Amino acid sequence: MTDGPRLLAGRYTIGDRIGRGGMADVYVGTDTRLGRRVAIKLLKPSLATDPKFRLMFREEAQKAARMAHPTIVRVFDAGEETSTDDSGASLQTSYIVMEYVDGRLLKDVIAEGPAEPAEAVRIISQVLTALEYSHRALLVHRDIKPGNIMITQSGQVKVMDFGIARAVSDNSATVAETGAVLGTAQYFSPEQARGETVDARTDLYSTGVILFELLTGRAPFRGERAAAVAYQHISEPAVAPSSLNPKISPAIDSVVLHSLNKDKFDRYQTAAEFRADVQAAGAGEVPTRRVPAADFNSTLFGVNPNARAGSEATLRQLSSNDDERIVRTQARPPVAWIWAGVALMAAILVAVVIWVISLPTEPDSLTNNLSVSVPNVVGSTYDVGAATLTTAGLVPAQFGQASDTVPEGTVVSTDPSSGQKVSPGISVRVYVSLGKNPTTVPRLDQLSEAAAQQAIQDRALAYGVTTRENSTTIPEGTVISSDPVSGASVREGDTVNLVVSSGLVDLQSVVGQPYNTAITNLTALQFSIEARQDLGCTGGAVTSQSLPAGEQPQRSAITITYCAG
Repeated sequence: MTDGPRLLAGRYTIGDRIGRGGMADVYVGTDTRLGRRVAIKLLKPSLATDPKFRLMFREEAQKAARMAHPTIVRVFDAGEETSTDDSGASLQTSYIVMEYVDGRLLKDVIAEGPAEPAEAVRIISQVLTALEYSHRALLVHRDIKPGNIMITQSGQVKVMDFGIARAVSDNSATVAETGAVLGTAQYFSPEQARGETVDARTDLYSTGVILFELLTGRAPFRGERAAAVAYQHISEPAVAPSSLNPKISPAIDSVVLHSLNKDKFDRYQTAAEFRADVQAAGAGEVPTRRVPAADFNSTLFGVNPNARAGSEATLRQLSSNDDERIVRTQARPPVAWIWAGVALMAAILVAVVIWVISLPTEPDSLTNNLSVSVPNVVGSTYDVGAATLTTAGLVPAQFGQASDTVPEGTVVSTDPSSGQKVSPGISVRVYVSLGKNPTTVPRLDQLSEAAAQQAIQDRALAYGVTTRENSTTIPEGTVISSDPVSGASVREGDTVNLVVSSGLVDLQSVVGQPYNTAITNLTALQFSIEARQDLGCTGGAVTSQSLPAGEQPQRSAITITYCAG
């Protein structure tokens, strides 16, 4: 290992690395004093250099160490180790010593595909138990995601990294600025995405995202960039999980969508409330809405600014004593109210009878009115595909996607995919090919042929053919030019051809030329010239040359004879 000392704090022996993250690397280790196996998390040096972070880290680590619960990974020790590198500079390494968990990360379990609803409910219930415990200790996790949840060999769920996210985020201006450290944007709450103050309800939103992913095998919001995903958390509603996995019941749909409410006052307010509903939905019961009971939430969150005056009056009436309540003096409702109720019930019965009579006789007709099948528009242009989806009663939304195989402007895929049954009016994402990614030809002249071919491949371009060309100045095997030329705009996968020096020059005959003209022409070819006089003739013309006309190696030696009589 090169990331830290072999012996930490004079006590912990560091072994093999078992995990890597944006904030820290995790190693298996041994507590030499107690003789037990531990997991050691070494934080990145860039975090440990800030004194404000180190102070916040120590405080949050102490809070996390006080939590002891079967669903939470225990923190045994935390501190800082000072060491020196090869140059003699001092290095600060912040570390956390935790309980070693023999199991798998939840993100690896999700990668295998959707879980059975019963298993998803079991896992999320234990996660919510851990959050209920930590929230009552006034410790908000802030980074709930599958990468921070372990499943042991016996099926026990354990949540880890309590307090670390708080130390990082409080050391920055906003949560949005630490997105690369706090985890992927897929699990952000809307308030995190907006850079606002977060509380325990942020953890519950992130848990709802994980429950959606466990049930469907994919996150509710996806995009090529973190900013695009954060925007969807803020403004776009999540689809019902049952539209992606038919095994999911309407009750579980209701729980998931309630947990993903954009307004934190309208989603679950406590982990206990969330757990009760998800367990009831998993058992086949329909969760009931309850009047919120007074608990620690009033300390954490304050009063809902969206609460209506009538609701507040109702809560005051429910919480008042017997002396303060209004005393009813009428023993039964007025007679007019009774007859009004009878008339209303009769009208409802008549409406139901008319509706039943008007129902279609064919079962398929009734089903078709409740859902539509997404038509297959893959391979068509967006305009054609959008028209087809609109005709089917769906709302198309265009998204670009680079593709090496699908021509530009052609539909690559849709989400939901073709053939799936969805509710009429649902938005269908239509991914249209942007073609191959645009790029430019790198500068290739003066490179060797092998280096030029490598540069072409590094730019995701295809090497074509090499043409040899004679040159008086460029050494053999060196690139003279390319087609397309360097700097030209192309797309990934396009072919680039090379023109490479052959190491030869084209020699023309100088016999019969005046001596001075012959010397000038041969010098331009960078030949090594030896001139000999022929005293048997006059006029100064060249009478012979040692090399014949045609291709000759660069910088060859040549002897000419000229008349000097």
